Amino acid sequence: MPKINRYTDISEIDKEAKRDYIDRHSPFITVLGEAKKGETLQVNVKMGQEYTHPDDFDHFIESITLYDGDTKLATTTFLPGTFGNEKSHAEVTFTIRPMKKKLNLIAHGYCTKHGIWESTPVVVEVAE
Repeated sequence: MPKINRYTDISEIDKEAKRDYIDRHSPFITVLGEAKKGETLQVNVKMGQEYTHPDDFDHFIESITLYDGDTKLATTTFLPGTFGNEKSHAEVTFTIRPMKKKLNLIAHGYCTKHGIWESTPVVVEVAE
């Protein structure tokens, strides 16, 4: 099993020293709208907030996967050159349908050179 890099596991010193490296590999989750049971909800996952990631043949973001706890909800894959071989933010908006009272959303982004990176969990309360 590949190592999963977590933002919370990185020391404060390393976070500052490697800020661009960490940012461009970290997935960030944004929930668009209010979660209501049985209704569709859009969840955006973006790789990096401030810094863009390479899109080279041997170094690119290959996939983004969204989980609710241990349950895989959705995944998307990218091919090298998807972003014109320019540094970019790999980004996807998933549409899900929450059916329980709370979601514990976690995203994984897979860099072909630096492995799997995990987002900070986002807890979403679901209205009835």
